[in-house]
Amino acid sequence: MAACGAMVVSQQSTAQQRPAAPYTAEQAMAGRSAYQANCAVCHAQDLSGREGPSLAGSNFMSQWGDRAVSDLIGLMRTTMPPGAGGSLPDQTYINLAAFILDANSARPGDRPLTVESSVSIRSVASGQRAAYLQPGAAAPAAALQPQPANQNNQDRQAPRGITVAGEVKNYVPVTNAMLRNPDPADWLMIRHDYKATYYSPLNQITAQNVGDLRLVWSWAMQEGASNGNQPAPIVHNGVLYVNNAGMVLQALDAKTGELIWENRYGSSPNAPAMRGIAIYDDKIFVGTGDAHMMAFDARNGKLVWDTTMGDRSQGEYANSSGPLAVNGRLISGLGRDSCATYRNEKCFISAYDAQTGKEAWRFRTVALDGEPGGDTWGGLPNTFRAGVETWITGSYDPDLNLTYWGTAQAKPWMRVSRGSGNGATLYANSTVALNADTGKLVWYHSHAPGETLDLDEVFERVLVDDQGQSYVFSAGKAGILWKLDRKTGKYIGHKEMVFQNVYDSIDPHTGEPHYRNDIVEQRLGEWVTACPSTEGGKNWPSMTYYAPGNRLIIPLSQSCLEMNGQPIEKVVGGGSNAALRRFFEMPGTNGNIGKLAAYDVRTMREIWKYEQRAPFLTGVISTAGGVAFAGDLDRMFRAFDAGTGRILWETRLPAAVQGFPLTFTVGGKQYLAVTTSNGGGSPRGVPAVVAAELHYPATGNALYVFALPDRR
Repeated sequence: MAACGAMVVSQQSTAQQRPAAPYTAEQAMAGRSAYQANCAVCHAQDLSGREGPSLAGSNFMSQWGDRAVSDLIGLMRTTMPPGAGGSLPDQTYINLAAFILDANSARPGDRPLTVESSVSIRSVASGQRAAYLQPGAAAPAAALQPQPANQNNQDRQAPRGITVAGEVKNYVPVTNAMLRNPDPADWLMIRHDYKATYYSPLNQITAQNVGDLRLVWSWAMQEGASNGNQPAPIVHNGVLYVNNAGMVLQALDAKTGELIWENRYGSSPNAPAMRGIAIYDDKIFVGTGDAHMMAFDARNGKLVWDTTMGDRSQGEYANSSGPLAVNGRLISGLGRDSCATYRNEKCFISAYDAQTGKEAWRFRTVALDGEPGGDTWGGLPNTFRAGVETWITGSYDPDLNLTYWGTAQAKPWMRVSRGSGNGATLYANSTVALNADTGKLVWYHSHAPGETLDLDEVFERVLVDDQGQSYVFSAGKAGILWKLDRKTGKYIGHKEMVFQNVYDSIDPHTGEPHYRNDIVEQRLGEWVTACPSTEGGKNWPSMTYYAPGNRLIIPLSQSCLEMNGQPIEKVVGGGSNAALRRFFEMPGTNGNIGKLAAYDVRTMREIWKYEQRAPFLTGVISTAGGVAFAGDLDRMFRAFDAGTGRILWETRLPAAVQGFPLTFTVGGKQYLAVTTSNGGGSPRGVPAVVAAELHYPATGNALYVFALPDRR
């Protein structure tokens, strides 16, 4: 476990029959627990790598296969946790090494591992990822667990399918009209509505009485998924539907928290909860971590259909956000780094029939040679054009019948590594507007042509109408708020919301940014400094459009990094993180990583800001009561005055407040719900390096529901 991003790896090793390794199964089990608590936030639950590199498979073996186990232990002891090397007990580092060996298909023996072990890693580990790390595995490290007498692995798996049977009474099917003009009592989709405003017209909870909020019920959610868990529950007609980590879908009474039904629909306990789920007609729709689209009966939770997204003959896909239900179809993108490997089939946005699951259309987000935009990849052969995922759910304008999606960067991150030259690598880092019926591209706008520092522009597109004009707002990792014409994609304006030194200029007419010359001219192996860091000035926590004040309230992050691009050969089959990284505090912030700020829609002027050490890890929800709610890594959930940014109410919850808060009414009473969760990617991983003094538990996935006390 080097600091996030500190090991670059390559090449495939050949698995052979190998002797037992010098570690015990008990050490590997202890190492797995230590890994989940200390390492998974950077390197992912399955060791596949996120902010840090992969620690299992061919990439890891290329870097470490010919080195001694003692070298691995020594590196971990001096560098881990990031900024606090050596702070763990010596035995913990040994156990971590044992777990890494086991994850690379070494066989445990009867000799305990020690710090002096001179055995080469390749002599005992094949580099083939262990079965319990594969998608759909029954449980992580299942092979390490003791076998009860007369009980086989299948018997020990958690039950699947309907595990709590029940029926939603008096269910009302959700129509297209209801999705276009939602009942204020309901919360039918991530970010509340098609325009992604994250604004509720409910006004029982106000700036004057929000201080009286009380917890009325809570619900412990499934644990696991250290590599990502940012749930976005929905509510319809008094029933709250929530997707848990580990592929567990539940329906709860939204007033009391009573469980109505539960479906454990997957076999991977470490699968993350999708950021969103969708509801339409009589079904709940879930996109899974391994990129399936699934439909469940909203009344009883029974599986209706299951569709595999894309061709899996050349590798797996992933997903991290749920679909958008539009006109009887489910529109979905593909998850982060899902298309980082080189394959013939490129990343895409696709739509599926809500009744049958059949694919209706597909838009490929990578322009190929000979196509419009195909010449923007610097002559790269089609095989080596990778990335451009759409890992945040899009928005939709029913009047224009256009759906708007942000796209991620080309892969590998740094242009010097991927060999694409200075071209735009379309349609990476863009807003794309698609016809919702056909998937045809209507317009696009490239926000960061030739992006090279993992500062992608994939996040939510917020649709705002002002003075008779239709706009689409977005903000990416560069921390710049973009304003485009919603009908044509024409650039209108921008606002730099945090300190950035990546671009030395932005064209005032086209909005095209120009990178610093040293970034453009970077060579392999050279360090480049960049603000913001790959944490992003803006990341997946969503902004809100507070309609009464005609302003956007946006959660932001403030950190910087140095990045060192590595040869493309260092990444097998493509990949994203062909770079070394070092993180540090953003200048001029007084160490405040978290920033919440409001911006005028018309002028883009900053109206108010609130800064703090901890990053914000929830989307921001605003209401007609004049309140905006947001939660953070330091376990605080707060209500802010939407007009001034003043704190009106706060509570500290048991774990980091993370996900997508929502508000709804049952029986005429307004409720406010929020989740605490783990994982969270770079908005959580980078502060773990920069602000290591912030402490939070490794468990605590839960749902909390608040309301005002009843009047007497």
